[in-house]
Amino acid sequence: MKIAILTRNARGYSVRRLRETAITRGHKVRAFDTLSFALHVESHDPDLLYNQRAIEAYDAMIPRIGPSITPFGTAVVRQFEQMGVSCLNPSTAISVSRDKLRSLQVLSRHDIGMPDSAFVRRKEDVLPAIESVGGAPVVIKLLEGSQGIGVILAENQSMAAAIIETLHSAKQSVLIQKFVAESKGKDIRALVVGGKVVAAMRRRAAGQEFRSNVHRGGRTEPVTLDEEYERTAVKAAQIMGLRLAGVDLLEGQDGPQVMEVNSSPGLEGIEKATGVDVAGAIIEHLEELVQFPEIDLRQRLTLKSGYGVAEFQVDRESPLAHTTIADTGLRDRGVLVLSVRRAGLSFPAPHGDQEILPGDFLVCYGKMLTLKTLIPAHKPKARKKKRASISKGDSK
Repeated sequence: MKIAILTRNARGYSVRRLRETAITRGHKVRAFDTLSFALHVESHDPDLLYNQRAIEAYDAMIPRIGPSITPFGTAVVRQFEQMGVSCLNPSTAISVSRDKLRSLQVLSRHDIGMPDSAFVRRKEDVLPAIESVGGAPVVIKLLEGSQGIGVILAENQSMAAAIIETLHSAKQSVLIQKFVAESKGKDIRALVVGGKVVAAMRRRAAGQEFRSNVHRGGRTEPVTLDEEYERTAVKAAQIMGLRLAGVDLLEGQDGPQVMEVNSSPGLEGIEKATGVDVAGAIIEHLEELVQFPEIDLRQRLTLKSGYGVAEFQVDRESPLAHTTIADTGLRDRGVLVLSVRRAGLSFPAPHGDQEILPGDFLVCYGKMLTLKTLIPAHKPKARKKKRASISKGDSK
């Protein structure tokens, strides 16, 4: 298998480990400087030039896209995708994960722990936004940044307001986030590969620093995640559409809080802290990806008119509740149950004796006329009203 690695640091630890591991497993590897590509977008013939020369055909590609080159880097990844190359992380997933606000918006639709956050532009909205996330102290973040850069802890409202106003005047977009006090100076980095946590470490900040990034002098130690933390890390990576992700978790009183999902996690810190061959797990998953490439299932299954894919939750009044899949008669009515999701667990390709319970989420394929009779009537969700109350004086 021929593997391309996109990077701006071909001699760095992560790229070196990936290259050595791939070669050991019998693959050919070449690292490319991401900015040296030129894209040619033509009908039926997408192409790439590297230093103005045509490149060989590659089976797979590992993107190591830094924050400073995200727009161009993801365009290069997208071009590889159009050329039929299996990419470890999709270009759209990289773009979403790189934008802190956008990634939190995507995560917020799901049942997953995360710190309360706010995003505003007007000066008069700053104090209400601070109150809406629980008041000072708050964490202020630039929308794009890594390794702890652009992350500030504001101890009180006046300090927070001044920092935000200054950043806004410099045309910077910032995120206001609840400060999880019980996790001050520490967090967990879970390395997810192919839907599994392959390694995890706890990072502790140095001295009085509240940011625990290794690049800022943080100490690391191996950690074994319990089921809730592991499930949260895997779910966050899947929601973002990332096959390789470094999921950063805060240890909150109410369980894991997803702080960030990194699409180009470094390998040095976590391999040295845990002793796990993370590079080996990545190359092994890349081999599986090439052998079993992902397909757009919805698009493939809905090509025939009158057929479609639907996901819906079974309520208590549903005729499907407390019935086995075989006894529902769905197959005779032209509908297949592709998977059942229950309490965070997924049952793909369920057998006919699988019982359907109220609260289950079913993914089904078949005749649209039949599917319409199964989907519960839509009920608008009741919205929680948040009223920001500005306290008199400053919270010290």
